[in-house]
This record gives sequence, C-alpha cells and structure tokens, in this order.
Amino acid sequence: MTENAQQQPPAPDTELPTQYAPAEVEGALYERWVDKGYFAADAKSEKPPYTIVIPPPNVTGSLHLGHAFQHTLMDALTRRKRMQGFEALWLPGMDHAGIATQNKVEQQLAEEGKSRHDLGREEFVERVWQWKEEYGGKILGQMRRLGDGVDWDRERFTMDEGLSKAVLTIFKKLYDDELIYRAERIINWCPRCLTAISDIEVEYQEDDGELVSIKYGEGDETLVVATTRAETMLGDTAVAVHPDDERYQHLIGKRIKLPLTDRSIPVVADTHVDPEFGTGAVKVTPAHDPNDFAIGQRHGLESITVMDERAVITAHGPFQGLDRFEARSAIVAALRSQGRIVAEKRPYVHSVGHCSRCKTTIEPRLSMQWWVKVGPLAKAAGDAVRDGRVKIHPEDMSKRYFDWVDNMHDWCISRQLWWGHRIPVWYGPDGEVVCVGPDEEPPTGEGWRQDTDVLDTWFSSGLWPFSTLGWPEQTEDLRKFYPTDVLLTGHDIIFFWVARMMMFGLYAMDGEVPFKTIALTGLVRDERGKKMSKSFGNVVDPLDWMDKYGSDAVRFTLARGANPGTDVPIGEDWVQASRNFANKIWNATRFALMNGATVEGPLPDPSAMSATDRWILSRLNKTVAQVDAFYEDFQFAKLSDALFHFAWDEVFDWYVELSKTTFQAGGEGAKVSQRVLGEVLDVTLKLLHPIVPFVTDTLWTTLTGGESVVIADWPQDSGFRDDAAEQEIETLQSVITEVRRFRADQGLQPGQRVPARLTLDGTALAPHEAAIRQLLRLQPEGESFSATATLPVAGATVALDLSGTIDVAAERKRLAKDLAAAEKEKAQATAKLGNEAFLAKAPDNVVDKIRGRLAKAEEDITRIQAQLDRLPEA
Repeated sequence: MTENAQQQPPAPDTELPTQYAPAEVEGALYERWVDKGYFAADAKSEKPPYTIVIPPPNVTGSLHLGHAFQHTLMDALTRRKRMQGFEALWLPGMDHAGIATQNKVEQQLAEEGKSRHDLGREEFVERVWQWKEEYGGKILGQMRRLGDGVDWDRERFTMDEGLSKAVLTIFKKLYDDELIYRAERIINWCPRCLTAISDIEVEYQEDDGELVSIKYGEGDETLVVATTRAETMLGDTAVAVHPDDERYQHLIGKRIKLPLTDRSIPVVADTHVDPEFGTGAVKVTPAHDPNDFAIGQRHGLESITVMDERAVITAHGPFQGLDRFEARSAIVAALRSQGRIVAEKRPYVHSVGHCSRCKTTIEPRLSMQWWVKVGPLAKAAGDAVRDGRVKIHPEDMSKRYFDWVDNMHDWCISRQLWWGHRIPVWYGPDGEVVCVGPDEEPPTGEGWRQDTDVLDTWFSSGLWPFSTLGWPEQTEDLRKFYPTDVLLTGHDIIFFWVARMMMFGLYAMDGEVPFKTIALTGLVRDERGKKMSKSFGNVVDPLDWMDKYGSDAVRFTLARGANPGTDVPIGEDWVQASRNFANKIWNATRFALMNGATVEGPLPDPSAMSATDRWILSRLNKTVAQVDAFYEDFQFAKLSDALFHFAWDEVFDWYVELSKTTFQAGGEGAKVSQRVLGEVLDVTLKLLHPIVPFVTDTLWTTLTGGESVVIADWPQDSGFRDDAAEQEIETLQSVITEVRRFRADQGLQPGQRVPARLTLDGTALAPHEAAIRQLLRLQPEGESFSATATLPVAGATVALDLSGTIDVAAERKRLAKDLAAAEKEKAQATAKLGNEAFLAKAPDNVVDKIRGRLAKAEEDITRIQAQLDRLPEA
C-alpha cells in the first residue's frame, strides 16, 4: 500500500444536506455551467470534433415529453464525448414553422377583429416577428430546465440572416441546375390554412362518408360511376373505362351527357382503370384528383376547377356559393330527384386525408406551384446509406428510409403563406422569369413583381446541418464541425426531415454527407403503451414532473426506456422510482463522506485489498466496458439499466453494507476501503453524469473537490479483473440472501436479532463472519444456545436458535396447512391436464393458465417443504 493511501483522507470541504432537493440545486447549477462556458465549442481547438445539431423545435412550441426524451439522449451523447476529450458541439435553434406560426398570429388578429389582409403583407410579417420576440422560443428556457448542454452562443433560427442567405443560395443553385421548376399540378390543399401542403403533411384517417352510384348518359349510352365526392362531378371532363372491357366497347370515343350540366363528355379508354372494381367505369375530374389529372394529361382533357381556395363551389348553377359538403348533399338530392342515383351506401368508411396541423379535410386541387425535381437528389441520398457512408441505427429501419427515397415524388415546395422565406423569383411585364441569388439585385421597374409564395418550412430546415455552421460561407465552424456525427431523431420524421437533409447536404456540400449516423428513436407513449393525445386525456407536461421529482428523475426514466427505434412507455410511478434512485445516490455518497471515502492518491495494491474491495473494482471495470459498448450501439435503455443495477444493487446495497464492518473495525483495512469506495463513487458518478447531470455534479464536486464533473475525464476500463473475488462475494451474497429468505419465511422482523452459530472454517466465507453477522442480525450463540434450525449454504452451516423468537408448533401447523393446499392445487391441475377430452376442447389460453397453476403449485410445495425441513420438531 502506498504512503498516500495510508494517510487519513481529508474531510470534504462541503457537507451534504440530509436530503436532496432538486429545486434548490438545478437552476443555479445549470447557469453556473453556462457561465463557465462548459458547453461552448471552440472551432480552433485541436481536439477531435463531435457534432450534433438539435432537431429545431417550432418557435411556437413548448417542451413536451417527446422533446425531453430526444434531448436527454442527445445531451447524454454530447456530455460523454466532451468528457472523452472531444470538442463537442451540440448546436441549438428553432424553426420558424410557417403555417403554425402564421396561424398563431392570425388567431391573435382575429381576437382584435382583424385579418392579415387588413394589415397587408409587410405589416403582417412585422407583426409575426414581434410575436416571435414576445412569445416565441418558450421552449428554449424549458431546455435549460431539462439540463440541455447546448452551445447557446451558436443558437440559430431558420429565418435569421445567415440561414436566410443559405436558403436563397441553394434555391438559386437548384434553379440554375434545373432541379427547381414551376408547374401546374394536383396538390394537397388545405381550405383552412389556405396553402398547399406536401404528401407527408397529410394525415389519413378512417372517416364515415357515403358512396353513391350515379348514372351518366341517356338510353343505351349510359354508364354508372361511383364516387364519395359527388360535388366534384361538376368538374368532370370524361368517363374512363379499360380498353379491353367488352361492356363498354361501343361507347369508347363517344360523348355522353353529364348530369346537372349542359355539357357532354367523352368516354376514354385508359389502362389505369380496373375493370374488376365497381362498375369498371370511373368519372374523370382532372382539376380535383391526382389520378384523374394523369388520365387527363394522357388524353388531352380539359381541367375545370369547380372550387375556390376555401372549398366553396364556383361552378355556375344552383350550387354556386355552397361549401363543398353542403354541395355534396344538394347534388345527391338533385340527382336523386332525376332518378340518376342507382345505389347509395351510408355510412361508407374510407380513408380521408386531413391537414396535419389543423385537421381539416384536404382537397386535391390543380394549382401552379414550385417543385424540386428529386430524382437525382434522392438517388444520392439512397446511395450514401447503401455504400456505408451513413449508417442507420437500428439497421432494420433502413427499409423505411429506402422505401421513401427510392419512390419519392417531386416535392412541392411553395406555400401560399406570408410568413416564411419568400420565393426569390421575379416576373416581368413581358413574361420574363428571373431567379435572384442572395448577392444579386432583383429587377426593378414597372410591371416587375416578386412571387407571392413562401417556401415549405422543411426546405430551410433541410439545410440545418450546414447552414447553422455558416454555409454558404466557408467558416471555421463549417470546416471543424461538418459533417456532423449523429442525427438523433424520431422514426416518424424520416420522410419530413431526414431525407431532406440527406438530399440537400450531399448536393450543397459536394457529396459530403450531413451526418455519419442516423440514430432513430421511437415515440413516447403512456404507461399502457397508448399514444399520448389531448383527446385521450393522457398528455403529460414534463415540466410538472420536473417540478415534482427533479429533472434528473425525468431524464433517467426516459433514457431507461430508450430502446433503439422502439416506442417508449412512461408513467409517473417510473419517474418516482427514478427520483428514489437519485436519493439513493445522494444517501450513499453522504455515507461515504461520513466514513472518510477519498479520491486522494493512487489506489492501493490489490494485495492489500480485501476480497470485497477487489470484487467491487472488478465489477466497476466490467461496468465501464459494458456502458461504453452500449453507448457506441445507442443502447440507452441497456446502459441505464446496467448503471442502475451496478449502482443500486452492487455498490449501495452490497459494497456499502459490507464496508460498514470494515469501517467500524478501523485500521489499515478501513483506510484501503475508504480509498476504494472513493474510487468507485468517483467513477460511478462520472458514468451516471450524462444521464443524470445535476445530482452527479453536486455529489462529485463534494466528493472530489474538483471543479465540475461536466469537464472531468470519462472513466476508462483499467483492465483490472478478479474473477476469484467475484466468485467469493457471489457466494457470500447467496448465503446472506438465503438466510434472509428463511428469516422472512419464519416471520422474523428485519431488525430482530437471533442467536446463531456459524460454521465457516474451510470455506471462502471465513473472513466475512463479522459482515455476515451484522447484515443478518445474528448474535453470538451464548451458553444456552440451542440450534432449532440449520441451514447448509455454499459449504457453510448457519445454525439458528429460534426458540425465543417463534412458536415452532404453530409455525409447523401453518406450513402444513399451506402444503396441503398446494398439493390439492397440484392434483386438480394435473387431473385436468391429463384429461384428453378437456384438452381437445379447451382454448389454448385456458390450457396455458392451468399449466401455470401447476408450475406455481409445484414451486410452492418445494418451498414449503424446505421450510418445514429446516424447523426443529415441535
């Protein structure tokens, strides 16, 4: 043992309060971390970089459990890498959230009796900026509550000057490369938000509707078509049939009367039509259905728009001015009165698209929009994963990614909003179209006007990994921190965001990927596995739990449920259990400090250590190795569970308890254990820190006197292993566990002392007699000792004198009654399982239940018989 290790360790500078109060610690401690600059990354540093960009929350948003979940995991990754010596950058920011933010301000204006049109575009946009400054970014303060170790000096916003320049730059580049174009196509239109939305912003749900079959034409020249959207018939410009359908050969090429109008429409032959579905004839409305639009393009059909932007009927006639749903009922009634309704089915449950933001039923609508030609961009995004430049974790999520990028349609990027990045295209008086880059002057003069649309929010957030680092300028940050290392996000936005960033990153950065690993998480659900929804009444505000149990408890609960790609159930009981874990860490560290635990000087030589000391150090190093492996595989649940069981079960419940006798005895053994306990707590607190930062920093600085565990070195596996010590302590644990079980079976209180004789000679347990007696509350045997129960365990014998503690006769009688009941249960279950007639008729779940009863009965019989065998004769 070294001289330093033999010296009495100094008392800690600060005594810990008897109880941990998170509310008194977390806020001030977080501000200290920020003020000290622990989270600030240095682009000039020679340390290897490690970069994560935060999925930018909406400026309208507040912290929900999904945010708290992903932020906890990103923070854990970044904190660990920082401790490992990396120049770690976790870059924060917010998304301007076009539709959501515009809706917020329009609602505010409506309360004043105004609309955005009353203000005009410029004044309205200025009003949104004012709203953003006053109300936006609430979530950023809440991120501090959670403990997010982000570099606040690098905070970005998708509408700030630098990111806006990046948007203009890439739009111009794509336009010049003919990857952005303007065309009239069918888009998803929200009559409430009054804008186009992309396919992935449409949520489909099963709605009750009606299916009506309508007779078109007259006499022998009639066809029956079925539709769930009768109002669109006003825009029909053809009926389509399959070219090989013999029923309609005589009609192909002819014109038939369109009911309720003064128009006739052609019957066209198109292979898109399924002759086996319905009547084999379909109405064609090119301006209001994507499939019909394609048929119309093939056959040169006219596209007639019959609804305005608010889904109000514009077609001339008695239905003009009606809302689409009012028109639907009126048109069906009119057709019915003319005898043209062949069949009606109500309710007809079918899948209907809704706007993901306002839940309004979307309307397919022919519209002039801006598009990204995604073919070459999507191919590059797919190739980057296929050739291994980007890893998707878990790997089985790759299929979802490929299903999307390999089958991606051109992306509609224009939105009919005022809040957002305005499309940088000007139209001249003579039909000129000019795309203007960020450093170019737009054309001026009479008749020139800028496009009124703005870009899809996902267009700017698709640039996030490089625009936040200064692109298109070649900044120090871009050179140091791009490509980023890990994109950690939910599997639900692979299509929205992940694929967009892959396409834009590879395109803008000359084939360099935006991130090396895509780590996909599941979604947070309630404790029963149900989706959290306001309508279900099961939405939880994580801030409420933080107030009640502390941020560490919320973080640990979320991390402990984080299996890759799998949804995470969470309930308040689990958060409470995590709070108890934080308290356990606190109390164990208080005990260690009170008993002189120290980190001063090197560890003693293993030859000077007890088996207990060697055991815990061996287990500690194995845990370090295990936690590192789990981190590299993004197995947050497994690493959290490993840390929980090591800390609670092995350190606190066993090593601390076994050390009590050593500390009481004093001497050299106590000094060695003081140093070992200090080492174990030092490393354990470091391992726990990325997940539970607040309590660990408070305890670590008190234990070690160091500045902060945030900037401490990450533990390394020293390679120390002692399998013999581990086996010895496992044997000791089995003895203590077995005797405790016997005491509980006999109804003894945990603190009740019992005379006992221990026969340990010749076993590895001999050095542990004092610990065994203390942990089991066993008194010396005394002169009147009479062994009434003998337990042979692990080669040793524990003889107990229970004569003064239990009524042996009564206990035997009770156990005999329990044994008889268990044997009766076994006989009944055995008889049923032996009855072939019963087995042939009974459902599988009933048979499984009876098998379970049999197994339980057999287990009870073995246990009760063992208890009887241990008792003396009455």
